[in-house]
Order: sequence, then C-alpha cells, then structure tokens
Amino acid sequence: MFNFKVHQELTCVAEGDGHFFARVGAMVANKGSFTAEKVLLDTNQNRSLLGSVMSLAARKLTGENIPIMKVSGKGTYYMANKAHHISIIKLQPGQSVGVEGENLLAFTDGCKYGVRFIGSGVISQKGMFTSKLTATGNDPQVAITTNGNPIILETPCVVDPDAVICWTGADPSFRADVNWKTFIGQSSGESYFLEFNNPGEVVIVQPSERISGLEIAID
Repeated sequence: MFNFKVHQELTCVAEGDGHFFARVGAMVANKGSFTAEKVLLDTNQNRSLLGSVMSLAARKLTGENIPIMKVSGKGTYYMANKAHHISIIKLQPGQSVGVEGENLLAFTDGCKYGVRFIGSGVISQKGMFTSKLTATGNDPQVAITTNGNPIILETPCVVDPDAVICWTGADPSFRADVNWKTFIGQSSGESYFLEFNNPGEVVIVQPSERISGLEIAID
C-alpha cells in the first residue's frame, strides 16, 4: 500500500509498496524498484471488458481522458506537474470527489476512477463533465495540482467555474447573472457561478482562472 505526502509544496511523494495510478509523465525521481505502464482501458480491475471499453469511451467523449499510468513497485516515488502546488485529499469510505482532469496528478488503488456529467459548464471552461474518484478500498488518497496555493472552502459557497479544481459531495448548481450590460461590455466579468449548497463539504479553488470560453461585447 502506498501513502501520499506533499514535499516542499510542489512535489507529491508516494511511499510504500504495491501499485498506484498517476498521470503519464508525472515522475521526476524515484528511490527503489518501480515499473510504469500506460493504462489502455480502465484503472478499475474488477470491471468487465465491456465496462472498461465503455468507461474509456466516456472519458474520450467528455475530454476527461487524461493519460494514466499504473506505477508498481516498492520505495519512494516523486511526482510533479509544471511546478504547480500539490494537495492530498484523503477520502472517507464511500466518499467521492469531483476533480478537473487537468488537475488530477495521482490516486491510490483504493479509488475508483470515472467520469460524471454535471451539466454546468456551457459558458465557462469548466466543461460539462468532470473526473470522479470514489473511495472503494483501504486508505484512498487523491493528489491534485493547483496553479498557486490552493484556497480551501467549506460549503455552502459560491465559486468561479474557471477557478474551481475539485469538490466533495454533491455537484454544484449553475447560476448566471446576465443582463443588458453583459452584451455591451460593461459587466463586472463575474457573471457565471457554481453554487455549492450542501453544508459540510469541501471545495478547492486556485488563485488563477482559466480563460472563459465566451466573450460578447459591443464597442
């Protein structure tokens, strides 16, 4: 079994033996004996072949199909991605976390990996789908990246869909604050929000926004 920890904010360190999963190319160093192989279909070993093919198709169609590798061995494995900050999320039994695919770095074999529809990203770069990690085994852990130090909020809260990274619990609702000023370029620029209304959950955002997908203005 592997345990994740953060080293100097920018590196995820996996220590132990067995196997875990990480995005392809995440390794920057290791001490021990490791092998890595790209996952062709599915990380969920108990799923049928048909189920694995359907899972792969869903990830490809939704744009959440980040290349994943299975890392096996024993020792210490160092991972990073573009010097982004690292956070480790430890899930409770049965708990799920929605994660933007581009921000998913690694997860232990106690997590079931899939995709879910949230239907709230028509305007923003958030997208209408997100990766989903569900705790199914012992000590499930997920490593994520943020562009800058993460901002950790407890729900209920409202966040910018272009800054959200991940959340636990129920998916958010989408709210638009659009009026005539939006169409003449006089809006505040904060017209679209994700609302998390289920108390006691956690939302992580980054202090950096993705570029929004729609810009309307009349000069």
